[in-house]
Amino acid sequence: MPEISRQKMSPLSVLGFQSLIAIVAIVAFYLTGTEANFGELSVAYATLLGVLGGMLTYFALFILTLGGLFSSSSLRDQMRFLHEFACSYSWPVLLTLSVLAGFGEELLFRGVVQGWLTEQFGAVFALAAAAILFGLVHFLSFVYFVMATVLGVVLGLAYIWSESLLMTMVWHGAYDVVALYCLRRYPHRFGVD
Repeated sequence: MPEISRQKMSPLSVLGFQSLIAIVAIVAFYLTGTEANFGELSVAYATLLGVLGGMLTYFALFILTLGGLFSSSSLRDQMRFLHEFACSYSWPVLLTLSVLAGFGEELLFRGVVQGWLTEQFGAVFALAAAAILFGLVHFLSFVYFVMATVLGVVLGLAYIWSESLLMTMVWHGAYDVVALYCLRRYPHRFGVD
């Protein structure tokens, strides 16, 4: 595997990239004619479910990886890279990044991709395609792709169930915050020395 770049991006670059994803999603909504679905959940209930879902999903995926998954040297290298990434930014930047990722990526993958594909090909195809695309965008290795795809399936199912982009946005953002916190606080659990 090629060496992952260790050069730190400026906080503005990192946040700008996530903002660009949201802009792409908004343009894609316009071009496809797909409507953003925020469902009928109250903001408070969607937020509560999103926070709980993000935390539970993170811990479920973490438990699934306890079976020696981090003994793989390539995955350990990627976890080291992600640990360095998480430690190289302040918490305000990481929290903003998590909010922007939750907003932009869910708007794109659940709102546009899954929403439009559901209209064209049905819910099962849309769920699978959106989850796989989500996994590919987060590809660092095959194992990381699988983990991101599983997360995409969970978020897609949550969207189907709730019909609330707000809930999946909060879910995704909460997942990212918990993942970044755990990676910074407990790097040894991820094979990072």
